[in-house]
Amino acid sequence: MSLVEPMVVSGQEVWPLVEGGKGVAVSNGRTAGAWAAAGGVGTISGVNADVVDDNGEYVPLTYRGRNRRERHEELVAYSIRGAISQARIAHELRRGEGRIHLNVLWEMAACERILKGVLEGARGLVHGVTCGAGMPYRLSEICARYEVYYYPIVSSARAFRALWKRAYHRFSDWLGAVVYEDPWLAGGHNGLSNSEDPKAPESPYPRVLEIRKFLRSIGLDHIPIVMAGGVWNLSEWKDWIGNRELGPIAFQFGTRPLLTKESPIPEAWKKRLLELEPGDVLLHRFSPTGFYSSAIYNDFLRELVERSERQVPVRAEASPEEGFTAYFPLARNKRGVYMRPEDHARVQQWIEAGYSQPMRTPDDTMIFVTPERARRIRRDQADCMGCLSQCKFSSWKQEENYTTGRPPDPRSFCIQKTLQDVAHGRGDPLDNQLVFAGHNVFRFRQDPFYANGFVPTVRQLVQRILSGA
Repeated sequence: MSLVEPMVVSGQEVWPLVEGGKGVAVSNGRTAGAWAAAGGVGTISGVNADVVDDNGEYVPLTYRGRNRRERHEELVAYSIRGAISQARIAHELRRGEGRIHLNVLWEMAACERILKGVLEGARGLVHGVTCGAGMPYRLSEICARYEVYYYPIVSSARAFRALWKRAYHRFSDWLGAVVYEDPWLAGGHNGLSNSEDPKAPESPYPRVLEIRKFLRSIGLDHIPIVMAGGVWNLSEWKDWIGNRELGPIAFQFGTRPLLTKESPIPEAWKKRLLELEPGDVLLHRFSPTGFYSSAIYNDFLRELVERSERQVPVRAEASPEEGFTAYFPLARNKRGVYMRPEDHARVQQWIEAGYSQPMRTPDDTMIFVTPERARRIRRDQADCMGCLSQCKFSSWKQEENYTTGRPPDPRSFCIQKTLQDVAHGRGDPLDNQLVFAGHNVFRFRQDPFYANGFVPTVRQLVQRILSGA
């Protein structure tokens, strides 16, 4: 007995349960194939997917490029090859059941090139494309060309309306659904706008209803809306299921698929999921993308918070009218900067505590870190491989002269490095890496389904969800 009825998604009747895409080797062919085989919609991530060879062996990417542009091209080629290999695995495992979607981020490096390359090399293996993290205007055109359905990820009706009026109205036949991703509850990068308060979450119902009203106004009332972010079990969404006002609704699960037998994340990560408590996820804005994102509040994020707290405004010249009268020397034979006397006193305390290395930011401020941390930041910036369309941490930009034109921002971090390390269980311990998670992740510890450390298969999880729990 299920609380939901099957629904046509990407041309086939399936359970309206969608595996949320999680990038950099987390949502892969194995998880997606198992989810589809259970009758739902599996999702492989096209964000730097792992290459798996014909023998089923992982082939890591070893950069040989001497500069960012060369490493960028290596990453693009690897990403295409990796996503195709994962699509083949998913197709084989689904055994004709369910659907397979590809998830990409519009702000990732060379997104259009990668998307076209994967759809070309995996024809017939991918049935739909979900895409968020930006305004993917060209998504509809690309998907229509390859005859796959497109699923824009938005956090408001205003965002979808803009996409529709600019581009999507020309390719309405291939619109599979609109994915509403709650910006206060979802893990990973979130679509909070500058007009929305990150500390004042809004109910998803009226926001989703606004999307439905717009779909009705353009004659697309039959198009499903996928609720994503904060979805744990279906019994909590009974007032949404079969609701005529909301129309057809499907549900996306991003956090729960992390803890399955098929999930490729390291065992230490799975164990940590069973230990988390309410409040252990932080909505922050340290990502080099500039977007808000949600991740486990561990030592990695704590250091970033503290790094920004050791920050003072500075001026190149004394400015008595603003109070910038205290001189601070930067280095031998180099000009210093001016700061307010009270800030100068704080800086002296930081230096005495070991945070003796000043680093300029793009915003006329300066942070203070340990010399070791400064060396690590500069090393990571130098090793940039151009994983984003533009990156505030390294000042990389994939177009024109390959720079944003702004100084690199030491208040951020190399997202490619840390996500690769945590996904593959290498580098620093789990506490010292960025670990994305939705704000409901603490429920692993509370849910009796996971009692005594039980880890289900994907099929067991899907059956559990269908039962309403």
